[in-house]
Formats: sequence, structure tokens, C-alpha cells
Amino acid sequence: MTDASKNVAFIGIGKMGLPMSVLIAKAGYAVIAFDQNGARLNDARAQGIGIAASPAEAVAGRAVIVTSLPDDTVLRAVMLGPTGLIGAMTPGAVLIETSTVSAEASAEVGAAAEARGVAYLRAPVSGNASIVHTGALTCFVSGPKDAFETAKPLFAAFTRAQTYLGAGEEARYAKLSVNLMIAVSAAMMAESLALARKGGIAWQDILKVLDDSAVASPMVKYKTAPLRTRDFESSFSCKQMAKDLDLILGAGHAVGVPLQLAAQVRETYGSLVAQGDGDTDFIATVKHIERLSGLGEP
Repeated sequence: MTDASKNVAFIGIGKMGLPMSVLIAKAGYAVIAFDQNGARLNDARAQGIGIAASPAEAVAGRAVIVTSLPDDTVLRAVMLGPTGLIGAMTPGAVLIETSTVSAEASAEVGAAAEARGVAYLRAPVSGNASIVHTGALTCFVSGPKDAFETAKPLFAAFTRAQTYLGAGEEARYAKLSVNLMIAVSAAMMAESLALARKGGIAWQDILKVLDDSAVASPMVKYKTAPLRTRDFESSFSCKQMAKDLDLILGAGHAVGVPLQLAAQVRETYGSLVAQGDGDTDFIATVKHIERLSGLGEP
């Protein structure tokens, strides 16, 4: 890599973005960051990340721009329009967008990037805030293949595996497909655990049964661990899962796939949010089914 290609702007340094930017800096890149939230800027400064006075200043002249943003609305607001960041990027730069957003919003960014001469890589990451700092995230990538090949060393700084899927919005569909399975798995676990408890099985025993069974996927084992101590502190919240399920259902409608389980599980998460559990971990599906079943704490 040339020295210029070691200059990285990072926009959006929240729960995911900050640890990702720190990993990139540790890998030898010169990182300058921006976020609307002053407290986040202070956290980044404390970890040795350079801070820009504005998003436009962050991206100006940078070879690579990485973004980590919460949703479609923020993606459009940050990227598009007369004051959007794409207009401030240097033609020839590479934009790596790591958020979970719709294919439609992503395609709008893609069109603007192409018009500006910016190589746009859709690169949603899979994993959660509790593992980012370990470099254990994976990512799905679509966009210009040559830009992906060039950016591989940078991806390796903050993800352990990258799957290149095509030239368009394929990575967006990959992320939504994976999150659909995660959401339905959480609902499935909740029903299984409630049924077992009603059948007289002790809480720790049924968790062991699941762990030792044919259904013990990495996802199941990932959640039986905090469930042992009834730890519902959020690694990914019910509110966030409801938002992702809205994206999933929108994608299904757009391409003509009936997502019946996704629709049902979306209402489960809607119930959790309405009952005040929006900020608890998405495995709070367990608490939801327990309430419906008349079960208290085990």
C-alpha cells in the first residue's frame, strides 16, 4: 500500500465504530474520526484517534472512508444531498459502509458514489459490540471487485473473515438474511425453554440439554451462556432487532419472498419494546414467552 492509502477517515464512532476505528489505527493506519456526539469524540481522543472538526474535513483528501451509521435515515442524511459527504470525497477514494441498512438506501448511495468517482463497498459487519474489539467480526462485501482486493488488508484489521458476494447490493441481502435467522432462533429458543420449564425441567438442566444437542449452533451456545445467570444486558437490543426485522420484511416485500416467521417475530419484538424491554438484549424473547406462559423467574 502507498502511504496515501494508509489515510483513513472513520465516520460514526459509536458502540461498533469506535472499537473498529481503534483496531484500524493499531494496524498502522492514520485514522481521523468524526461523530455528532461529543462524548464519543472524547472517548476516541482518549484512545488515540485523531478528531476532525467536521465530517467534510474528515473525508477531504482521504484515500479510504469507513462509515458505521445507525439506519437508512442517517445514512441518507450523512451521505447524500448538497452537503452530503460523498460530495466532499476525493474522486478515486474508497467508501466502506459497514451498517445494516436497506438495499434501496444503499443503492442511492451507490449511485451518488459512482457519479463522484468513488468506489463504494457495501460491507455490513456481523457480530456485536461485545466482540468488536477482539477483531472477531465478520463482514459481507459487495461492490467493485478491484476496490475490495485493494482494501483487503484494511478489512483484515477489523474483521476476521470477509466474503465477497458481487458487484451490487448482495452484501445488504446477506446481512438481512443472517439477522433473520438470528431473530427467529431467539424466538425459537424462548419457546423451547418455556416448554421445558413447564414440563418440570430445571433452568440449568434445560440449558445443558440445548448445549449438548444437535441444535447447539454457535448462536444457541452464544445465548445459553448469559441465560445461565439470566443476564439480559444488551449486546444487541430488542429495539435494534425490531428495526432490522422491518428492513428484512421490506426486503422480502421488494423481491417477492413471503417471510412469515419474520413477520411473527417482528411482532414479538414490538411487544417487548412496548413493555419497556426495548433496550434489553434481543434474547429477552425468553422473558416475553415466560410472561405469556405465566412463568416467573426460575
